[in-house]
Amino acid sequence: MAKALDMEHTILLVDDEPDFRETLAKRLGNAGYHVYTAATGTEAMSIFRDVSPMIVLMDVVLPDADGLMLLQQMKEEIPDTEIIMITGHGNMELAVKSFQNDATDFITKPFDRDTLNLALDRALKKTSIRRRLHKYAENKAMRDMVIKELINEDVMVIASDYRILDINEPMLEKLGITRDEAIGHFCYEITHHQDHPCSGDDHPCPLSECFKTQKPSQTTHVHLNHKNQEIYYSISCYPIFENGRVSGAIELSRDITPEINNQKNLLQQSKLASVGRLAAGVAHEINNPLTTILTTSMLIREEMKPDDPYYEDMGLITRETLRCRRIVSAFLDFARQSQPVKKKHNLSHVIDEIVLLTRKQAAFKDIGVESVCSDKIPRIVMDKGQIEQALINLMLNAIEATAPGGRITVCARLSADQTHAEITIQDTGCGISKEAQDKIFDPFFTTKENGTGLGLAITSGIISQHGGSISVESLPNQGTRFAIHLPLSQDGNHAE
Repeated sequence: MAKALDMEHTILLVDDEPDFRETLAKRLGNAGYHVYTAATGTEAMSIFRDVSPMIVLMDVVLPDADGLMLLQQMKEEIPDTEIIMITGHGNMELAVKSFQNDATDFITKPFDRDTLNLALDRALKKTSIRRRLHKYAENKAMRDMVIKELINEDVMVIASDYRILDINEPMLEKLGITRDEAIGHFCYEITHHQDHPCSGDDHPCPLSECFKTQKPSQTTHVHLNHKNQEIYYSISCYPIFENGRVSGAIELSRDITPEINNQKNLLQQSKLASVGRLAAGVAHEINNPLTTILTTSMLIREEMKPDDPYYEDMGLITRETLRCRRIVSAFLDFARQSQPVKKKHNLSHVIDEIVLLTRKQAAFKDIGVESVCSDKIPRIVMDKGQIEQALINLMLNAIEATAPGGRITVCARLSADQTHAEITIQDTGCGISKEAQDKIFDPFFTTKENGTGLGLAITSGIISQHGGSISVESLPNQGTRFAIHLPLSQDGNHAE
C-alpha cells in the first residue's frame, strides 16, 4: 500500500461500526484528509506499520483488541503519531488512562463537527510544534522564538538538575505565583508541592525519561494550583542540546481538565439516567405493599390497649414503614426529574428567596446566613423552581453540617468571560473527606445516618439539565464550598 504524499494529513480511522466508519471517513475525505480505515486491531496495526499515518482516530473497544493497548503499541513504534481515542460511552477512567498514554484527545460518540475539528486541530498543532522544536533543539535564538509563540500553552524550560530556567505567563497565572517564585526552584516543588522528582507508574517523570533517552517523552500528570485544586496536564518534554549533550528540556503542558470534567459529567448523567429508570420501577413495586403494611399496622395498633406487650412494637413497625415510604418518595422524586421549563429570571431574586426560606432553620442552630449578589448579572434562562430546589438542597446540607455559631455565605457573580453566572454556597462546617468528595454526586451515596443519597444527585442532574456544572471543595473541619456555573442563555430552550 503506497504512503500518502502529505503525511501530516493522513488519518487512520479504526472502528468496528461500518456505518460510523464509512460516514466519518467520507467527512474526513471531504475535509482534505487522506483516510485509511480498519475494523479490527489486527488490521489497524498492519495499516499503521505500512502507512505511518500522522493521525489515528481509534475506538477504545474493538472486537479483537483493547484500544488502550493498541495506543501504547503505536506510541512505542512511532512516538510522534497523534492518536485521538473514541468511545461510545463516557468513562472517566478510560479518559484518564488514554491521556496517561499520551493520547492527543478523547472524544465521546456521538460527537459533532466542531468537536472533531477541535481534536484534529490540536493534533496538527502538536505536530507542528514538535517538528519545530526538533529542528531548533541546538539553536537557542530560534528555540526561544518558538516558545514565545506558544502563548496559549504552559511552557517551562528546565535544566538537567530539574531547576526551572524559564516559565511563561499562562503557566504562572495557573499556578498563582510570580516569576521570581519559580525561576531557580525545582520543577517538582512548584508544580507538585513535593521535595523529590515524580516517580512510579501512576506519576512517571517525563523529564527523567527525556534526559535518559535524549528523545522527546510524554505523559499525563495531576498538578495542584494555588487553591490546592487538581489540574490534569498532558505533558510533552523535548530535549535541549548544547555541544552534543542534553543540557535541559522544554516542557509543554496542556490543561486537559475540561476534557476530564466533561467525561465526569457524561458518566454522571449516564448513572443518573440508569438509576432513575431503576428507581421508578422499584419504587412503584414497593409502594403498594408498604401502604398495606402501614395501614394494617395502624389499624391493629388502634385496637390494642397501651399496656399490651406488642403495643410499642406495632408503633415501631408504623414508624419504620413511614420511613421506608419517605425513601420511596425520594426515589420517585429522583426518577421523575422532568425537563426544565425555562424562562428568564433574576438570579439575585431567586437567591434572596432561598435564603429567606432557609434562614429560620439556620437561626434555630444559631447559624448566620449572608448573601452577596452582584448587580451586574443579567436575567438568566432557567427553570426557577428546579434551580430553587437545587439551591435549597445545598443550603439545607450546609445548615446540617455547620455547628452552632457557624456561618453560611451565598455569593453570585458574573464569570470573567461574562458567559456564565457563578454561584457559591460556602459553610464553616465539618467538611467532607477527599474520598467522599469523589462520590458525593453519585446516586445513593450518603454520609448521613438517615440519608437517601439522592439530594445531591438530584441537584447535579438539575444543574446539568441547565447546561451548567457543579463542583465541591472541602477540607475536614474547615468547611465546604459548592460552586455552580450556569450559562446566561441556552439556545432554543427558553421562553421570554
